[in-house]
Amino acid sequence: MLGLLPSTAQGYLNNDGAGHIDYDETIKPFNSLKKMTNLQTIDTIIEAGWIIPVEPANSLFSDAAIAIDNGRIVDILPQADLHDRYQADSHHRLPDHVLMPGFVNAHTHAAMGLMRGLADDLSLMQWLQDYIWPAESQHVSEEFVRDGTQLAIAEMIRSGTTCFNDMYFFPEITAKVAMDTGMRASVGMIVLEFPTVWAATADEYINKGLEINDRFRDEALISTAFAPHAPYTVSDASLQHIQLLVNELDIPIHIHLHETADEISQSLKEHNMRPIQRLKQLGLLSPNLLAVHMTQLQADEIDMIAEYGVHVVHCPESNLKLASGFCPVDQLVQAGVNVALGTDGAASNNDLDMGAEMRTAALLAKAVANDASSLAAMQAIEMATLRGARALGLDQETGSLLAGKSADIIAINLNSIETQPLYHPESHVVYASSRDKITDVWINGQHLLNQRQLTRMDQHEILTKAQSWQQKIRKT
Repeated sequence: MLGLLPSTAQGYLNNDGAGHIDYDETIKPFNSLKKMTNLQTIDTIIEAGWIIPVEPANSLFSDAAIAIDNGRIVDILPQADLHDRYQADSHHRLPDHVLMPGFVNAHTHAAMGLMRGLADDLSLMQWLQDYIWPAESQHVSEEFVRDGTQLAIAEMIRSGTTCFNDMYFFPEITAKVAMDTGMRASVGMIVLEFPTVWAATADEYINKGLEINDRFRDEALISTAFAPHAPYTVSDASLQHIQLLVNELDIPIHIHLHETADEISQSLKEHNMRPIQRLKQLGLLSPNLLAVHMTQLQADEIDMIAEYGVHVVHCPESNLKLASGFCPVDQLVQAGVNVALGTDGAASNNDLDMGAEMRTAALLAKAVANDASSLAAMQAIEMATLRGARALGLDQETGSLLAGKSADIIAINLNSIETQPLYHPESHVVYASSRDKITDVWINGQHLLNQRQLTRMDQHEILTKAQSWQQKIRKT
């Protein structure tokens, strides 16, 4: 539906398009110096054919503009009112574009982009045990994480992602790269029971995580989450320790959960209960928990998740590629569970394209529920933006376009052969568009993608490093 713009826009739009204002006809020259001096000077104005703000729900504004200052959204208003209110240092006119919040990729292993296509068409445990873990044991280092995260962030920005939630080794390097490139990131403080190049014991993982939380707590673009890998790689004692710290710090827990049937079978054999029941007994089920994948769920477990306010992160393309199963998205949404969206790592997906993930999620939800109305376009957009921010505890900062929120914005060109004719912009965003149609990206008001060109990253250097790693990894 078409939504109404706040304040001055009331009555400006309606559902049949009546009241549409022609930009050229309504802009009039200033009549006096007094009128000019009443203008508020701001950093950036972006005019567009449409805006999907995500909040209010199901809203769509046409011929509107976003005013930005000091990295934050100041106003969203009709273009006709813009020139009586603001003047800006930077002014962008995008009449063929839709503006919307940047995607929030709620589950990644960013540095694993350097293993993209290393091993395909395998089950999860065979993929991990025979290929990924051996390659990691030989190659993962600070340099690997730095170069892999740069590659991932470049891909994510070019795909419209403005915030990602990561789980990988050397999270302090991931945070530093995110800060240097202007990307918003939730950095996972990974925990395992076995030694790796980053830590030797679970206690060392946890202590290093606490140091990272202290180091980055005041950084505007960086937040943290504890990231115990999975119930089958983390002990009861470590999970309880993490939960005590989470209660103290009020940060999320980010964990793979109910990803495969083998995980369930192993838990029943070793613990005589399913993984989610084990986490309940340990006190981990709460609104702080982000449960990733969740392809193996029973009806009572869906009710339990809803009761405890657990967030679910759906990774449809990775689940499909690894044949892990189907997350019952429609049932979860109907139960009131907040379902966010993630790509997983590029080693198992094999991309970090949240727009494609959103489309796959919408189509798969319909097939799994046997209901074509399941996960409509606007719901899919919300899942890829605001719901991810909510899961990370960042929904007051990002995930929708509201005055006061950070200016994390993407512009999608809908004037192409592939996206015409145009009846409903939100439909094309989900079902017809692709990442090459994303022309511009702003994060915290910074213009990081300008007409498809990265403004703060050296594309040639990133490609050169990726190709160098390919040669190293191929030899092993």
